[in-house]
Amino acid sequence: MQKKGGATSEELGGGRLVTQRGKLCRRCKKTFNSSSNTPSSCRFHPSFFVCRRHDDQKRYYELGPDDPPYAAKFYDCCGAEDPEALGCTTDFHVSYDD
Repeated sequence: MQKKGGATSEELGGGRLVTQRGKLCRRCKKTFNSSSNTPSSCRFHPSFFVCRRHDDQKRYYELGPDDPPYAAKFYDCCGAEDPEALGCTTDFHVSYDD
């Protein structure tokens, strides 16, 4: 089996090559082949990266009438504050064709 730019080539009897194109995952944006898709292949965030106050921060302080609202940027699913953070959930890859 040889890999070239998202395509996989397999040699069949008689020296013939069959090329199978990888699919693009709509969650993690990586290329995958259906034959190697497992329940832990795709790592992604199931929610959005948002800009608002964390719900758990309400108990730490009270805003005064003249205080600006505190807005934090984070993933709503896990609280990660880095937009490039690894996903917090794993599952099968899902293609745009599915």
